[in-house]
Amino acid sequence: MTGAGGTALRRCLELAASALLALTLGLGPGRAQDSQTPVQTPAAPAEAPASPAAEGATTPPAPTPPTTPPTTPPTTPPAASPTPAPAQGVTRPTSTTVVVSKGSGQTAGPDYVAWERLAARAEALLANPDTEARGLELLRSQLAAERAKFLSAQNTNSTRIATVREQIAALGPTPPEGETEAAEIAQRRQQLADQLVRLQAPGLTAEEAFRRADGLIGEVDRALRERQASQLLQLWPSPLNPANWPEALVALRDVTVRLWTESSTRWTRGDGRQALFDNLPLILLLGVLGLGLITQTRRMTAMVQTRLPRPRTARGRRVVALLLSLAQIILPVIGAVALSSAATATGLLGPVGVALADLVPGLVFALVAANWLGHAVFPLEDGDEVSTLLVAERRAEGRFLARSIGLVLAVEAVRHLLLVEVGGSDTANAVLAFPVLATTAVLVFRMGQLLRRHVRSVQQGEEGLSYGLRVLGLLARAVMLTSVAGLLLGAVGYLAAATALVYPSILSLGLVAVLFVLQRLVADLYGLATRSDAADQEGLIPVLIGFAMSVGSLPLFAVIWGARWADITELWQRFLQGFQIGATRVSPTDFLIFAIIFGAGYAVTRLLQGALKGTILPRTSLDQGGQNAIVSGTGYLGVFFAALIAINSAGIDLSGLAIVAGALSVGIGFGLQNIVSNFVSGIILLIERPVSEGDWIEVGNVQGTVKAISVRSTRIQTFDRSDVIVPNADLVTQRVTNWTRFNLTGRLVVPVSVVLGSETRKVEKVLREIAEAQPLAILNPPPVIAFMGFGPESMNFEMRIILRDVNFSLQVRSEINHRIVERFAEAGIDMPGAKKAEAVAEVAAALAAEVSLAAPPNPTPASPTPASSGPPRAPDRRGNRPRGAASAETRDPTERQDEP
Repeated sequence: MTGAGGTALRRCLELAASALLALTLGLGPGRAQDSQTPVQTPAAPAEAPASPAAEGATTPPAPTPPTTPPTTPPTTPPAASPTPAPAQGVTRPTSTTVVVSKGSGQTAGPDYVAWERLAARAEALLANPDTEARGLELLRSQLAAERAKFLSAQNTNSTRIATVREQIAALGPTPPEGETEAAEIAQRRQQLADQLVRLQAPGLTAEEAFRRADGLIGEVDRALRERQASQLLQLWPSPLNPANWPEALVALRDVTVRLWTESSTRWTRGDGRQALFDNLPLILLLGVLGLGLITQTRRMTAMVQTRLPRPRTARGRRVVALLLSLAQIILPVIGAVALSSAATATGLLGPVGVALADLVPGLVFALVAANWLGHAVFPLEDGDEVSTLLVAERRAEGRFLARSIGLVLAVEAVRHLLLVEVGGSDTANAVLAFPVLATTAVLVFRMGQLLRRHVRSVQQGEEGLSYGLRVLGLLARAVMLTSVAGLLLGAVGYLAAATALVYPSILSLGLVAVLFVLQRLVADLYGLATRSDAADQEGLIPVLIGFAMSVGSLPLFAVIWGARWADITELWQRFLQGFQIGATRVSPTDFLIFAIIFGAGYAVTRLLQGALKGTILPRTSLDQGGQNAIVSGTGYLGVFFAALIAINSAGIDLSGLAIVAGALSVGIGFGLQNIVSNFVSGIILLIERPVSEGDWIEVGNVQGTVKAISVRSTRIQTFDRSDVIVPNADLVTQRVTNWTRFNLTGRLVVPVSVVLGSETRKVEKVLREIAEAQPLAILNPPPVIAFMGFGPESMNFEMRIILRDVNFSLQVRSEINHRIVERFAEAGIDMPGAKKAEAVAEVAAALAAEVSLAAPPNPTPASPTPASSGPPRAPDRRGNRPRGAASAETRDPTERQDEP
């Protein structure tokens, strides 16, 4: 079956096996020999000149348009025809000195004569509906190579063009109509204008050719996509029709007979027998080596693992086990390469046998890779976070499904190869492909059920699912749906569409499993690097690496599901071309240059800020607020100039953004006016410095110490150690009290009250001595003791003291109050509350004496009576105590008078 899904399956197997073999033995992919068979494509004419820019490079020949419509079947490529003459009037642009900007490294433009021939052939081949897909792929690769040349040539002479434009601008504006300028200036202006036209000619020609090549590539891609869609919608004979089964048996018999005939013919002729005897030692050596590597890999891996020192951490053990398990893929594939080489060296294999022998490494790779992924995702032992995904029985089923999927992939690859080599009919292809397809669909559906069951079990045990588990649940539903749809389509007869659904689902599951293993490996390596053995230790770096791997795998998913590598490269080419801003094209290279220069400027700014803050400014006479203002201003200026230099170096022209900036300014004026106001207020605070870091300020009902002044707001730490964020505009527009702006001195007022009748001069003298005895009090001017007036029962004084550091006012106030209490007690000065306290004490003493007189002198306990026995009875609802409830408790005398 030659469907898109089967081609993608075979391509993925070939790429995986060939890449692994190239890394291990340096050998080319064996299966690629079958896929790279010569194809009859129109050859390029011998007289086509080679492009100077591509000198030394090997370029595939360009196809030639047919002169007459072909009469051969669609599977036969069109015949080559003589090369048409180049279009009249097309001349190759010539220039003297060519300077290529942005480092293209070319010293000559593209060969436009050869390009005209190639473009004419491409248009002719696109007009012919019988052109094979391989011929269109080859044509597209040639067009893409030429387009890349034209893209580089568009920047030809850009530096010189910019210089000439500056020269023209230096001559001044062109005089308006009716006015003249000096003859020398006019002549020089005309010379520069002519030079500018000549310099712009190569770039304009390259841009025109680039547009034409880009359009032709788009037409080729559209034609290939239409053919791929028509193949997917092709209806094959139904594999469920018993009338089609004999033809499939005949195809199997033909393949078997051909294999036997090829080998027997070579043995009978003698050349195969002679090669077998000549290469017998090599064949035996390769056979023994291959069988040993395939059968003894697990034993050798276990032996190496027992000899290695056991890591102390769980992460280390997982990393070592994973790296050693890779040998279970590499060694069997090497053994398969040895067996394939031994079979080929016998000389008894014909074309079909050689192709089958070359396929053996890919088959072994599919088997061992599926088994390895099954053990990596569904491990045997418990003990890590993976083993908690499923119970042991379900994990065993997952490993069995993984091995079975690898087996059916291998069977499908063999079936596809044999029927392609023999050239079986569509009926035989459909009948033989459906059993493998149905088995694969069942296995994929069961794997999806297993993953779905795991997601449900985790969802029942937790409140919410993580992002990865949600993606896994969606993937499980998708593969279940595609397997059912593929099975139904295959039963009807749409084998190409069914193949394009089922086999990509398998490969997608395998790629997801590989990403899972790689992300876990990255997390383990990060844990080892940070010396952390926590099972849930996931830092930012491994998460970012895992995200990058997931994004990088998107092209692989696209190829698995039928996209061509040409489509992926086309998207990448579009990305590299960038986008247009005004008259400037911004490419990813420009963004990279901008990021590097801006990052360097930002780093230099931070280094300069550190040097100012730690080395230079502390040696000056500036206060801390001024130093902080200089450091912050240096940071703002450094970031601004770094961005400006980066934009200029990247070649981004911001003049085209003037209209957009004007529109944004209106939006800023209405929607972001508060943010802009706070930003401008922050700049004012840094320049004017009415408030600095470390100041004790009071704004509104907030009082505390300024900790940081940022672009938008100021952070104030109150005296209860809470942070208050105040917008900068409030500090500029509202009334702000700064207690420590220019100096730390401040006045402390302590009110003091004494009873009426106290000796005022004596009070004043005591308070003055207390004030002057404080270490933080300033004696010049001296403390002031003011007699403020009279109260209802007191005389009021105030102690007004100037402190050297107002930040200690609370401690000084507390100490002064302590001294006042002590000195007033020594001097016999009473405070207003002392008289009330003495009166209360006298009343309490009188009540205690009265109670003691009312009590009997020697109370004797009365004998218990039946009436008074038992627990005391509670009073009635009116509050009266029952008779016999009287006790010797202390009562109020007034209460005793009310009793009967």
